[in-house]
Amino acid sequence: MREVKEIIQGLPASDGDGVKLTRVIGTPKLDMLDPFLMLDAFGSDSPQDYLGGFPAHPHRGFETVTYILNGRMRHKDNAGHEGVIEEGDVQWMSAGRGIIHSEMPEQEQGLLKGFQLWINLPAVQKMSDPRYQEYVSEDLPIETNEAGSHIKVIAGETDQNTKGPIEAEATAPIYFDINLKAGDHFTQSIPKGHNTALYIIEGDLFVGTKETLVKEDQLAILKDGDTISVKAMGQDARFLLLAGKPLNEPVARGGPFVMNTKAEILQAFQDYNDGKF
Repeated sequence: MREVKEIIQGLPASDGDGVKLTRVIGTPKLDMLDPFLMLDAFGSDSPQDYLGGFPAHPHRGFETVTYILNGRMRHKDNAGHEGVIEEGDVQWMSAGRGIIHSEMPEQEQGLLKGFQLWINLPAVQKMSDPRYQEYVSEDLPIETNEAGSHIKVIAGETDQNTKGPIEAEATAPIYFDINLKAGDHFTQSIPKGHNTALYIIEGDLFVGTKETLVKEDQLAILKDGDTISVKAMGQDARFLLLAGKPLNEPVARGGPFVMNTKAEILQAFQDYNDGKF
């Protein structure tokens, strides 16, 4: 059974053109959780917090996963790919050798809420062709139990054999959005060796046999093991379950680029400046 190893509180940050967010992974408190490089949580109903969006910027060497809970975000890249990510939709983009894209709110008022997760690519895939795995909310399977709790399965497979559509063999990710009714509990097998974390979106959660309390907006990093067990006590809870196979490779970062060596980062900047993305 996996118990809580550490509880992380995200830090206020801003990115893009002044978009206010909470950085949960990718901070001095938690630099990374291999293969997860960054997790940003954004949520505001104040347009000035998000209207600037994320104008055109490059990426190389990793994947970005955008999951929208509320609102709309338009995505556009330099290869002619364009679309709108709406409530409940996910976009899983592998930047590979390089892409330039923008992500801009498709609204001028109302709540914009969601997450962006960065997942590392192994060295052999860092210079691969960019690709997208995009699914609207209706195409993401939902598993419901007798208590009314439900799991939206984006990546990985539940113990009841509900399988998400995302394919990412190198890191074998699990990405569930779980709504747990008050008094209900949830268990899930996780491959040993996978790094695993829970991010609490709403409510409180009691984790493991020790029933460690994890509160709203906190990230619980779990110890190794083959199973997780959580309970929602006095109120409903909503949380993300994130797990992935660590790559155990050197990580070199340079702004929007993530490679294995500093020389590769310098080459990425050179290629971008030379218009090779």
